[in-house]
Amino acid sequence: MITIQTEHTLSYEINYQILQDAIAMTLSAHEKTKHDVTLRLTDDDEIHQLNYKFRKQDKPTDVLSFNYNFIDPETGHDYLGDIIISLETAIRQAEEHDFTIDQELAFLVIHGTLHLLGYDHQTPNQKKTMFQLQKEIFNKLIALFEEEKNETPQL
Repeated sequence: MITIQTEHTLSYEINYQILQDAIAMTLSAHEKTKHDVTLRLTDDDEIHQLNYKFRKQDKPTDVLSFNYNFIDPETGHDYLGDIIISLETAIRQAEEHDFTIDQELAFLVIHGTLHLLGYDHQTPNQKKTMFQLQKEIFNKLIALFEEEKNETPQL
């Protein structure tokens, strides 16, 4: 199960389906089908506090991942962890990357999910592996959404 929490005051219309699909596609690429994840969309203030508390970085960031990896006794699923994304930072980065807000959020969701799966980018080899996989999943996701959009009958 994928749970999405929103805690922000920004008035952006977000396509939550693409975010759920980004997590599901990333998990599926790793044959992880019975894993649960929580995605929280928040603001720079909250992510700044979390970034300082857990990483000693005194600044906001785009995405944080907290890996829990325990079996939920109610569902029998592995609760993989939480992904926290600053919507404010994602909006700024979307403009920089020439993405829509949904594309930027999907990209960050994939990145966060890969962290939950154990990927990191501390060394050049880790970075190459993780970023290549992130790019492949993102491109596949965007192609899928573009295909679905083109199949929608136009009035």
